[in-house]
Amino acid sequence: MELKKIVDYWKACCYLSVGMIYLWDNPLLKEPLRKEHIKRRLLGHWGASPGISFTYVHANRVINKYHLDCIFIPGPGHGAPGFIAPIYLEGTLSEYYPHFSQDEEGLKNLFRAFSFPGGLGSHCTPDLPGSIQEGGELGYSLSHAFGAVFDHPNLIAITLVGDGEAETGPLATAWHCNKFLNPIRDGAVLPVLLLNGYKINNPTILARIEDDELLNLFRGYGYEPKLVDGLEKMEVHEKMAQTMDWCVERILSFWEEARTSQKPFRPKWPMIILRIPKGWTAPREVDGHYIEGYWRSHQVPITDVDKHLKVLEEWLRSYEPEKLFDERGKLREDLRDLSPKGSKRMSANPYANGGLLRIPLKLPELKELAISVQEPLKTFYENTRPLGKFLREVIRKNPDNFRVFGPDETHSNRLHDVFEFGKVWIANVLPEDKDEGYLSPFGRTVEVLSEHTVEGLLEGYILTGRHGLLNTYEGFAPIISSMVNQFGKWLDIASDVPWRMPISSLNLLLTSVVWRQDHNGFTHQDPGFINAIVDKWPNVVRVYFPPDANTLLCTVWMCLQSTNRINIIIVDKQSHPQYLDLQSAIKHAEKGIGIWDFASNHVEDEPDVVVASCGDIPTKEAIYACLMLRDAFPDLRIRFVNVVNLLCLTPNSEHPDGLTDRDFDSYFTKDKPVIFNFHGYPWLIHRLTYRRTNHSNLHVRGYRENRKIGIDATYLTPFLKGRGGITTPLQLAILNQIDRFSIAMDVVERVPKLQGRGGSFKDKLKNMQISALEYAYTYGVDDPNLEKL
Repeated sequence: MELKKIVDYWKACCYLSVGMIYLWDNPLLKEPLRKEHIKRRLLGHWGASPGISFTYVHANRVINKYHLDCIFIPGPGHGAPGFIAPIYLEGTLSEYYPHFSQDEEGLKNLFRAFSFPGGLGSHCTPDLPGSIQEGGELGYSLSHAFGAVFDHPNLIAITLVGDGEAETGPLATAWHCNKFLNPIRDGAVLPVLLLNGYKINNPTILARIEDDELLNLFRGYGYEPKLVDGLEKMEVHEKMAQTMDWCVERILSFWEEARTSQKPFRPKWPMIILRIPKGWTAPREVDGHYIEGYWRSHQVPITDVDKHLKVLEEWLRSYEPEKLFDERGKLREDLRDLSPKGSKRMSANPYANGGLLRIPLKLPELKELAISVQEPLKTFYENTRPLGKFLREVIRKNPDNFRVFGPDETHSNRLHDVFEFGKVWIANVLPEDKDEGYLSPFGRTVEVLSEHTVEGLLEGYILTGRHGLLNTYEGFAPIISSMVNQFGKWLDIASDVPWRMPISSLNLLLTSVVWRQDHNGFTHQDPGFINAIVDKWPNVVRVYFPPDANTLLCTVWMCLQSTNRINIIIVDKQSHPQYLDLQSAIKHAEKGIGIWDFASNHVEDEPDVVVASCGDIPTKEAIYACLMLRDAFPDLRIRFVNVVNLLCLTPNSEHPDGLTDRDFDSYFTKDKPVIFNFHGYPWLIHRLTYRRTNHSNLHVRGYRENRKIGIDATYLTPFLKGRGGITTPLQLAILNQIDRFSIAMDVVERVPKLQGRGGSFKDKLKNMQISALEYAYTYGVDDPNLEKL
């Protein structure tokens, strides 16, 4: 009897899914279907919707039976009707949106709102309770799921993976996340592979291989897969019910064994392969073309409704809505009893609205970790090393609420003090691994060589209420630019949803930067990630370029306390001159921009020139240029401006952190030349400042992908050989003309009072450039004497 009710509940979901795509009126088919009952514009994805609802309904049954805490992650996010239907039927959607009431009027409003301007999107957007991923871009469901259950020991993330989605690189790698799940302190992920056979208009690979090969593939990934299929609907439902019971009991037994013994191990976690037709329950054929079980069911199966109105009506009536809903349009009472109650509903589970669970971090005192800087330029230190100590203390104070993520570079990025608490590792450990001693089932750093996977794990972790930071090489950050873009869209929409509580910010640390690829060369030189993100959602995105170790500490300290943001922090890991003591760094980080007197000249006077910098290496070169200019021309009035928060440069009408025009002019003047030394592509600064008063006098130097074109220092041409090979830091700076010599020459050329008397100095600078390049080509390193200026 219960199984028959589950089938009926699922039929109600399917009916709602079809109704959302097609119906404008007559939501219960109380009268014959007519043309005016049909939407004028048909939008939506039907193909995966029956499988999404099918899995959701069976998840509800085991939640009730075993008293589980579960969230549901639909990988085929385009199948939003299949997710919206059950969250409407269990009442949660009506609680958040009263106009979607549990009656005929609410049903009509739901149908009209789907894929309609001002209504519900065709993906699983943040507007939907219970959703933690948008699904507009495929491949992230599984990594989100594993990140969600880290440090949530009683949570099960039931995750539907589409067989088209399974062909993406991010998803294919994410199967390995089971090697990082500790059954003592973490929850569990129950993957359900929806094997419906087709993508948009092509077969899927996993649907066309033999069962033995398919099952062995997932056994090789470390799962214990169970295949659910059948020729009849009731048979498939019965198999699914039995298999779901088996999976849940396996998970509970693993938890009990590990937690009773307090000995972590790597279980063969269960998973389900659900083989059902794509667009299940739709008409098999229309006009001689296959619909059910074929790619034509992917989106709107019947497109010519005028011609096939009767076919559509027969399809809708096949679900027998008159037996599923009462006269008022409310789901049958005995079917309503199948839904979990209160927060046990997956659509009302607080884990899917992570801000409800978020606890602010306990942060260490910065004064205990800051670098002692008695005088600018006299102390040299690796910028990221103090940050590693800071993050170690964050972990110590927040042992179940904070993790560090990275591909395989945390040690390389000088953050390895976090390894005091170990790297997560549940797979085999060899005797030689003890040489470092970092691998631990209870580790707090997650490393797997897939930028997509660690990004997805971090996103899932913060979406369910925790905090974290991802570190990676700047040159590889573009791999996840689209993924971060999707997450930014999620945050932007979520910030407008009043019942969604703010979540911890997504913090990305990019290091091993473009200017310090001493051994990797041209292939690792790419500052383009910021270009892909900087124009997005001004309330969400922040981009920081701390110039030294103390400013980096202060910047991360601020970022870890922020919510609903994407914080991108770019800083080099190598040894650099230090400029600011802690108190100065705190003020500098909070302002995001500042004038540095120690690098300026005649600071109380109106400047002859403004030298500005953004980024640690461009800052060093710009400061050295100012020091040389001060020595050569004591009367030259130089103002040195350092920018930490890149988006300070935008007008305040375009970004919350932007400077007013008056403030911008107070830093950069209204009419004096500005030489701006920038970390990335120079035209980005022009994009941010094109509306400013003094933009015509702004001259930006930065990274240029092709340095042979447009170079204005022809005497450097002989040194352009080997452009794609190995370069020293100063050599690379010179070839891009962000070096101290080029900047100093630029000042001479642009300050009128120097143009008549700066010729000798310029010639000296050219000689110094050539000597620096010759030294690099001769010895393979930069002249150490150049650091003593």
